[in-house]
Amino acid sequence: MSLNRTAKGIVLVPSLLLGGAFLSAAAWMDGPAAENKGLALTLGAVLLGAGVLAQWLPTGSLPPPQDNETDS
Repeated sequence: MSLNRTAKGIVLVPSLLLGGAFLSAAAWMDGPAAENKGLALTLGAVLLGAGVLAQWLPTGSLPPPQDNETDS
């Protein structure tokens, strides 16, 4: 099965949005939630990395169409 641009976009957009949300949460954590700052930073970095990595994967190419018609 080959990868295509649509599949890359489906992975990229949520990964970047969620990664950015976790990084933002880590930046503005106050009070008791500050204990989870390391977790939020780690999740944000992993999600952003996954989105960028998905864009760097090579796109598979489809094989050339074969002519299955025979002349009778």
